Amino acid sequence: LGQNLTSVAAAGRGGSGRKAAEEAGDRKVERLYAQIAEKEKPIERYLALRALEEEDAGAFHALLQQKTMEVLPYVYTPTVGEACQRYDELKINTHGLYLRLSDRGRILDRLREWPRQDIKVIVVTDGERILGLGDLGAGGMGISEGKILLYSAIGGVDPDHLLPVCLDVGTNNPKLLSDAAYRGVKTARPRGDDYGSFVEEFMAAVSEWRPHVFVQFEDFANHNAFTLLRKYRERYPCFND
Repeated sequence: LGQNLTSVAAAGRGGSGRKAAEEAGDRKVERLYAQIAEKEKPIERYLALRALEEEDAGAFHALLQQKTMEVLPYVYTPTVGEACQRYDELKINTHGLYLRLSDRGRILDRLREWPRQDIKVIVVTDGERILGLGDLGAGGMGISEGKILLYSAIGGVDPDHLLPVCLDVGTNNPKLLSDAAYRGVKTARPRGDDYGSFVEEFMAAVSEWRPHVFVQFEDFANHNAFTLLRKYRERYPCFND
């Protein structure tokens, strides 16, 4: 009987401890949200949320999941559009993987070098048709980073299983090509087989690396979006948003 009472008491203490921890976690989320809400401009909130993700990923995702409706407009649309346009100007530290034409022949190696290997979902863009803003080149990484957060916030996927990717194949945006601060590839976009073979290597590399990874094509221009979907929908788990 004594042992049973001890066990019950311990269980009670454990339950109280968990409740206290949950309440402390809730208070932290409320405090963090209040700090974000103090920022005047949406882009300032976007940057503050990115900084939080880098400093304390656990707290960031707790905030994202508990305050989803309040936070999503600042990590995804509409604010992410401005972030993509000003990606280099704001010196944003990318959270995803850039693959460039210079990576031909070693895309699989690049994937194997990624710090987190148990990836289950990839959101990939080539930055050519970002929202209604047009060709934003390498700044399109912001849309992959923003969209993939939906898988965590709404889908419940562990953030460690998510990978945003930007295929930085160049840009036809003259403003970017002449911008000294632009960090992307400063060449015109390839077309035809030159472009297609690069995407083919990417998809084959992903399949070899993690055969069951789900790939979402995000904001590709229409002339590529439909072609890629027709080509890959029966070969790999993927869709085009």
